[in-house]
Amino acid sequence: MAAEEQDTKPFLSPTTTTTIPPRAHRGYQLSACHHHHHHHQMTAAAAAGQQQTAAAACVLNRESDELSEEEDGGAATWLLARQAPARRISRSFWSAGEYDADTSGAARPPGNVQNRMCVHPKFLHSNATSHKWPFGAVAELLDNAVDEIKTGATRIIVDKVNGCNGSPALLVQDDGGGMDPDSLRRCMSFGFSEKQSGSSIGQYGNGFKTGTMRLGADVIVFSRCMKSSEPTQSIGLLSYTFLAETNQKDVVVPVVDYKYNLLTGEAKPHQRLGPDQFSSNLSVLLKWSPFATEEQLIQNFSDIGPHGTKIVVFNLWSNDNGDLELDFDIDEKDILISGAPKAAETTNAAKRMNESHLANQLHYSFRVYASVLYLKLPAYFRIILRGEEVKHHYIASDLRYTQCIRYRPQAFGKKEDEVDTTIGFLDGAPTINLHGFSIYHKNRLILPFHRVLSSASSKGRGVAGVLEADFIKPTHDKQDFEKSQLYQKLINRLKEMTNEYWDLYSHLVGYHKLPRAASGSHASAALVPTLSGTIATASSERIPAIRDNPTNAIPIAFAPHLVSSPVGTNAVAAVCSQSQSSMQITIGTDLVDTRKRRMETLDQMDGRSKRLSIHDLAGNNSVDSSNQILQICQHMGERELKEFSYLKIENTLLRQECAELESSEKELLLKEQQLSLELEQTEAQYKSLLNEYISVAAVRTVKR
Repeated sequence: MAAEEQDTKPFLSPTTTTTIPPRAHRGYQLSACHHHHHHHQMTAAAAAGQQQTAAAACVLNRESDELSEEEDGGAATWLLARQAPARRISRSFWSAGEYDADTSGAARPPGNVQNRMCVHPKFLHSNATSHKWPFGAVAELLDNAVDEIKTGATRIIVDKVNGCNGSPALLVQDDGGGMDPDSLRRCMSFGFSEKQSGSSIGQYGNGFKTGTMRLGADVIVFSRCMKSSEPTQSIGLLSYTFLAETNQKDVVVPVVDYKYNLLTGEAKPHQRLGPDQFSSNLSVLLKWSPFATEEQLIQNFSDIGPHGTKIVVFNLWSNDNGDLELDFDIDEKDILISGAPKAAETTNAAKRMNESHLANQLHYSFRVYASVLYLKLPAYFRIILRGEEVKHHYIASDLRYTQCIRYRPQAFGKKEDEVDTTIGFLDGAPTINLHGFSIYHKNRLILPFHRVLSSASSKGRGVAGVLEADFIKPTHDKQDFEKSQLYQKLINRLKEMTNEYWDLYSHLVGYHKLPRAASGSHASAALVPTLSGTIATASSERIPAIRDNPTNAIPIAFAPHLVSSPVGTNAVAAVCSQSQSSMQITIGTDLVDTRKRRMETLDQMDGRSKRLSIHDLAGNNSVDSSNQILQICQHMGERELKEFSYLKIENTLLRQECAELESSEKELLLKEQQLSLELEQTEAQYKSLLNEYISVAAVRTVKR
């Protein structure tokens, strides 16, 4: 509903349905036939609670019309269950799942369904606990809207509106394709996902439920769609409050549908399963939503346009202090996390720079978080937060002395797509005390500024990077990655990148290397910042050549051959060269157990096939080398043998390529010598001609 409209309905109080006057509101008009019978339908639904003969479409598990009568056979229905003492759920999210369910008045399952699995309302809460961070839940709703770009979406609106009893509610609205009646029911069900595109962010069909239930106890959805020949508009309510306080033992979701005429603005009820089903669903919507009349419900479509979806999350959760988790008051153009640390007034410039940096602000400011949430967006697409557009920010544009490193992940002989990582020093280094990589997945930020080095030393301070890793899978809350072997390989490679980059370029931001110890240790040289007056000020157009040889091996990826920077940034990029990393097992991680399980599979292999695999790996190597390979392979599982075999072939190919390059190098060196000789001969001839010219000129001058 409109932001300026005040809701005067008491919090969760019974609502008396009133007849809607036959008049248009903002271009939307209910049919005269519906107005004439509306009061009669509502009265009949509340008094009789008739059982439907046709099964309703699956919305989570049941629609409201499928609720049966009480076991005593009386006329009282689920609509009158509110006469029992109220069991108001806690307003704190982490305590909301602790209400006691009364089993004495449990409704019977529908007679036309047998042996069906039920989903208890408490599952809505436990399912939402995957989101520890409220902004992660809001991002789930934005992901659904961004996925609608392919259907024509041009904007997302995130704002505060008035909910129950005048309390704030969260609005998320887009102008995408919208949902037809069946799509809305699938959206509010578990595990249904129509996003088959490889570029879609959502994939599990669970984000809407976890996101909305993490933010508030209740959510109402309005969606208009033009997929069919006649446009439709649907309204659905997922209410944890309704389910808990009416003692439901199964998730029930009321949904009503309308057929909409774009030319006349008229909305007619689409009674798919009859008038009683429509009336009973509408009764629950009016009783447990912030809208007291059907006309108020219809008003919510006035600003949606010909297609789009509006989500209103109300009864927002509070923190342990009794304050709303989402703070709408401190900044009228932003949404903050309640209890966010306030910027301290300090004259310490370094402390002020660190506190105000994007890497720290995104944890408390949704405007900052939304600005980096997506790696790239179409130029026409806008995220509008509380009436003001969010400016998209490319994290790599904050980096100096950038390099581009190409990483080719592989596991068990399978090559994944190449990943380009941009790495550099954050603007403000070495003063800024931050470090980490911002890892995206399918254009969506999963891990912002993820540290890969220990903070015990200054090494890596100020080094940051950006990459898009589509080859690893994020967790369900999209705030971390599954700890797979590929993920561990990536983290190990990022550690190597950071160390190598630091060894090469740390002097550009004011660090210098201490003299090596007399013992000749192979450890990396210690680095300390120089005085503020001696910080290096290298040109941003070209990175100076490295004068000191680093202690670590320098990969070809860090060669100082430069290319133009990406469009829209001032960063200096390097040619992306190939780099691969080997598998490293870290004690105390899941990979140790994985290695043990693989070794256990060795006993299950056929002895002959194992011997053939081992001798095949040994190949035509020397006797000593073959014996070493045989000894190593004795302790490998079947999958490791396959991976080792693949790596051996890859190693052979790389050696061949290296030999070819060495041969080319010799040819080029020979050519260089020939050209040098020709150049010397040309220079000698030039000098001879020059001397001859001078002598001839001198003779002419004497004759004159």
